[in-house]
Amino acid sequence: MTVIDDVDVDPATARVYEHGWQSWSPTRVHGVRETSARPEHDWQHTMRFRPGTPLAADGFQAEGLLLVEARTGEPVRVYAATDSTLDVPTLRARLSGDRLVVATDAPDQVQVSTAQTLGRGLAGVGDSIGRQMGVVLRRPPTVWCSWYHYFLDVTEPDIVENLDAFARHDLSVDVVQVDDGWQACVGDWLDLSSRFSSIGALADRIRDSGRRAGIWLAPFIVSEHSRLAAEHPDWLHGDAGTNWGGALHGLDLTRDDVRDYLRESFARLRESGYDYFKLDFLYGGALPGPRVRDVTSVQAYRSGLELIREAVGPDGYLLGCGAPILPSVGLVDGMRVSPDTYHPDGPEGGMTTLRGRPGVEARAWQQGRLWVNDADCAVARPAFPLREEWLDVVDRWSGLRSFSDRVADLDAWGLDAVRRLLETGPDAVPFADLPDAYRR
Repeated sequence: MTVIDDVDVDPATARVYEHGWQSWSPTRVHGVRETSARPEHDWQHTMRFRPGTPLAADGFQAEGLLLVEARTGEPVRVYAATDSTLDVPTLRARLSGDRLVVATDAPDQVQVSTAQTLGRGLAGVGDSIGRQMGVVLRRPPTVWCSWYHYFLDVTEPDIVENLDAFARHDLSVDVVQVDDGWQACVGDWLDLSSRFSSIGALADRIRDSGRRAGIWLAPFIVSEHSRLAAEHPDWLHGDAGTNWGGALHGLDLTRDDVRDYLRESFARLRESGYDYFKLDFLYGGALPGPRVRDVTSVQAYRSGLELIREAVGPDGYLLGCGAPILPSVGLVDGMRVSPDTYHPDGPEGGMTTLRGRPGVEARAWQQGRLWVNDADCAVARPAFPLREEWLDVVDRWSGLRSFSDRVADLDAWGLDAVRRLLETGPDAVPFADLPDAYRR
């Protein structure tokens, strides 16, 4: 690491904005005396931080963007990546007495500037990146997602039941998104699970209702249990963590055969009638290590997203999730800006905090500049004890409006809240203001 700045700070009031690698990475403002979150296990480092990048023992570690407010009322110092299409520099900041030492692994890839406040600094970075990447913004659809009620057990009849309920309850749902569970295994995108007979016929039924058909994929990772892993072990690239009862691997997105497989998978889904794609666990396309072609992990990742964009066509809507943030700019229409808020192991069992809220607020500046922000689905059924608090967060800080309840499980409050949420979504423009923490 090379020191690029040494800032005189007031330790009692100075603050640091630390931007994480991907959708689920911790991102927030800290007091300068703190140490930001660190993973407790290797799999957490892989799946929530930046794989292969060592973490400093104390202080702060950001990927591509770090801001320092040395004293209240003084200009904020902004350290930002100059070009995230090639690579993303790691930035560290550590307090030493009343000096904050800022260092990076790529000093020639970091631009240093100043802004009046944290909020203005973040907005300025967003405006600059958006212009540089030629971002094109589209008004987001409203979405119903199967995940947070049915999880992996979703069936075709479940989708149809809720499809019929939207009209009956006057819910303005544009996209019906079939989430995880439709495929035979993660990585086997040409094979259906036993709970689905025809993904094309289901899309036809959705479209016949006047709505768009959406579908979930994790295109850059592969389960060890998949047919693909058994038949093409040479396609696999790196450790992507663990989920679905086993190890996950990334794909070498520079291989022609991998690219042909992805192109065929997306083309087939597009031909079946799907034009909204939630792309999950995208970090798997940017794992470190050598590939068939000598490119950086960021270049490999972007080449995979570019392939998907081409395969789904100009009318396809791409929503990123678990995605390297800065390397995705210009290639997706919407982006999850937080980890999952609702989880099967917690909500009805006594959740006490919204783990997605800090990231949603810390990345509010990206809305309408880099893409449309997705805070995550609203969950409005009575069984979720934090539903009112979470609906307030989604209403305030999510550009993409979605919910993920079985409609039959909603009470009168839940139905009214969802109906209002779907009818009042913002356009693809920046939020009028930022959270209070960024205005000081």
